Amino acid sequence: MGDFNHPDISWEDHRARHIQSRRFLQSIDDNFLMQVVEEPTRKGTLLDLVLTNKEGLVEDVKVGDRLSCSDHEMVEFRILSGGSRAISRIKPLDFRRANFDLFKELLGGIPWDRALEGRGVQELWLLFKNHFLHAQERCIPLSKKSSKGGRRPAWMSKELLAEIRWKRKVHGMWKEGQATWEEYRNVVRACRDAMRKAKVHLELNLTRDVKDNKKGFFSYISSKWKIRDNVGLLLKEVGILVMEGAEKAELLNAFFASAFSAKAGPQESQALEVREEAHREDEFPLVEQDCVRDCLSNLDAH
Repeated sequence: MGDFNHPDISWEDHRARHIQSRRFLQSIDDNFLMQVVEEPTRKGTLLDLVLTNKEGLVEDVKVGDRLSCSDHEMVEFRILSGGSRAISRIKPLDFRRANFDLFKELLGGIPWDRALEGRGVQELWLLFKNHFLHAQERCIPLSKKSSKGGRRPAWMSKELLAEIRWKRKVHGMWKEGQATWEEYRNVVRACRDAMRKAKVHLELNLTRDVKDNKKGFFSYISSKWKIRDNVGLLLKEVGILVMEGAEKAELLNAFFASAFSAKAGPQESQALEVREEAHREDEFPLVEQDCVRDCLSNLDAH
């Protein structure tokens, strides 16, 4: 990253006016780099760049305040490290191969009236759980997880996956001298353009069909949130800020517990007194049977 001082470059359409800037763009393409900063960093122009050779390596790019006397905005970003991932040994259930007819037959053949008679709540639950798990073990097989793990992005299609595999294959051929550098560069550019178009196409479809597919829309939005904010500062009744995690937990626990206790706080007791005075001052309205019948007859059933 750094200040490359190319204000005439339009990073949206990848074009530039000056020859030196066009050479810079050509150098980025020749080395298979991507620029991830999207906001201006100095007086409305984008000068400070962050370049990466792998998509998804740099995330959460933010342009913030200035540092000291500099006239450039600060650029904050997060680099994802390739740490080891924990391997889950829990095998999920394969409901596609499940035999639900046998499952219903096993549970339906149990005389539940006699089996559950005269038992406590805990005994009832354990008995039902054992029968249910036994039927599940017989009727629903387990599936195997892929060793590579991870979910594919929503925009990843079979055609795009084939292009990515072809790009990796051409890269190996280029390393072994079986393909030229120009051929590999063209494959990389075509694959990158296809990935960008797939993302844009997915986002357009989600925004267009948001009324009919709200679950898919918000699921895609949630997948973009890489950082979850922690609990902020809390304020005690005496006006003291709470910053430590243990103190925050105790304060929140006391607040939630107060909702189930008989003791009311000063604000709640004051509100109760106001409502009681209002009820004492105003008499309850008298509702007659004819009035209720008229209101019911005027209701719109649809």
